[in-house]
Formats: sequence, C-alpha cells, structure tokens
Amino acid sequence: MSTVAFRSSRGWSYPALPAGALSGALAVHEAGPAGAPKPRLLDRVREVVRTRHYSRRTEKAYVHAKRHPAEMGAPEVTAFLTSLAVHDRVAASTQNQALSALLFLYREVLGVELPWLDDVVRAKRPLRLPVVLTRDDVRAVLQRLDGVPRLMALLLYGAGLRLLECCRLRVKDVDFATNQIVIRDGKGRKDRVTMLPAAVKAALTAHLEGAHDQHQADLRHGAGWVELPGALLRKYPNAGRDWGWQWVFPATRFYVDRVTGQRRRHHLHESVLQRAVKDAVRGAGLAKPATCHTFRHSFATHLLEESHDIRTVQELLGHKDVSTTMIYTHVLNRGPAGVQSPADRMFL
Repeated sequence: MSTVAFRSSRGWSYPALPAGALSGALAVHEAGPAGAPKPRLLDRVREVVRTRHYSRRTEKAYVHAKRHPAEMGAPEVTAFLTSLAVHDRVAASTQNQALSALLFLYREVLGVELPWLDDVVRAKRPLRLPVVLTRDDVRAVLQRLDGVPRLMALLLYGAGLRLLECCRLRVKDVDFATNQIVIRDGKGRKDRVTMLPAAVKAALTAHLEGAHDQHQADLRHGAGWVELPGALLRKYPNAGRDWGWQWVFPATRFYVDRVTGQRRRHHLHESVLQRAVKDAVRGAGLAKPATCHTFRHSFATHLLEESHDIRTVQELLGHKDVSTTMIYTHVLNRGPAGVQSPADRMFL
C-alpha cells in the first residue's frame, strides 16, 4: 500500500491510500543529476517560494516530497487528492493545502498546466460558528494565568491579536503614547493597527523594563542579536542589536544563527501560551473547547455587543472582507437570542 506524507501547518499527515490507487508512492524526491549539475527540485521550489515572499510556514508546507513529478501524471495526482477527500476524510484545509502545493509545483516551478485537475473531488470547507467566551469565562481563564502567559492572553483578548501576531511583536511596534499596536506582516502579509488596552499597559511596561535589562546583559556578553525581516540585515548590519527590533516576548535561551554566527534570541514559542491557556481553561471548568484563538473571537463579539461599528471591528481584526466579520453577529441579541420562544409564552 502506498502512503504519502504532506506537511501541513499543524504537523505531518500520512493519508493511507487504497491498494492500486497509485503506481508507486506519490512523493517527490530529487533525481540524481545527469551530466552537468542542475538545481535540485526542492531548491527550485524554495527559490520560487522566497521570490514570491511567501511565509516560512508556507515554504515548509510546500517543500516536502519524495518522488519526481516528471514520473507522475493525471491519474496519480487525481487519485491522491480524491483519496484525501473521499477515503481519508481529511479536513478541507488539509486537502486544499495539498492541492495548492501541487498547483504551485507544476505551474510556478515546472511551468506545466494541469487542466485535468477540474475532475478532482474537492473537500468542501464546512461553515463553523466560532467558539466565544462570555466576559465571566474570560475573567475565569485569565485569573488562572500568571506571568508572561497572562500578559499575552490579555493582549489576545484586549487587542484581538492572533497567536503568532502576539508572539512576534517587536518593541518598536508598541506605542504607549497613542495606545496603539502595529501588527507587521500579519495574515495575508498585511500591516494593521489595533488598540493597546489600558488594562495591560502597566504590566506590559514592567515586562518591557525587565526585557530591556536582559537585552543589556546580552549585549555585554556578545549576544543581543535578533532575526530581522527580509534584507534588513544587509542594509542595516547593526539593527539586529537595537532595542526597538527586539521581541516583546523573547525566548529564555540563545541560539546561534548558522549563517551569521550571531547569538540570538527567538521570540517565545507559541506552544508555551497554548499549554498555559489549555490548563487554565480546564482549571476554570469550562465545557467550551476554548483555545488561544477563542480570545480573538471573544474580542470581536464583545465589541459588536457594545454596538461598535462592524467596519471598525473589521479593521481592528484585519479582515479583508466584512463578510468574515459578520460571523460574529451570531451571538448578538439581534439573532435567535432576541426572539422569545412560543414555549415561554404558554405559561404567561
């Protein structure tokens, strides 16, 4: 039986295909060079991905394969994608990511059109209502968090940040004077401005004072570097040690960059906050499947409950289309909660 490994943003997925569905494993490996050395296939994929400035996670998702695509045709690719949807019943996002990776490989890297992909059975993404916490629920979860995880969770809820947006905050992007946070290179490679909650300013100020002391100590020991976006390191060779470019939530350990040899700190890994929130939700006794992203859903819903304009909420969240923001109106009293059941009237 053939198996295929595709990397998604949440980890590895190994869908099992029925016997005979593929002639050989659908995986792309780099064929040995014949004659003069040529760029390897995966190196070509990386080059095209980076030329288009795709995110690092997209690159990791696309660059994983074991069999050269020249050995595959319509039957193999179609059978693989159809099997994901029909036999393995993977999430729609998983199948769509596999399809996007294949389309990118053939069209952008190999320059081959795939008109026969119209026959592929595509998984339909179900419409799910977001999980939203009440204000009491949010308070109960936050009360069970301490230190940096509590501060980060307050920003998720108070500013509507995504998890990685919070982890990747730079010192220069937090403006205490104007009570604003600038989100750089967010989802869809877009910048946006959101609010800096007054409730978090004192704790965040104290946290940054400690982070600044740590950064000064790092500099005295020959470290204090941080990763810079794009080609800024070449343009500004010393900017990686400036305080403004440092992470708001730095990691506790150093690492040595293999290219530059610099001793750097990465930002705090997102799993630290994910584990803390999971434990806090369990400790609060909530039955809702709340995660870090639930704070963002709750932020949007509570703003709409307070009659804030939906366009304003859209801008704060960074949604491309207002229809995405409209999903949060499901909990407002203008929906089913605002209608009295006929069963309630029976006993009036």
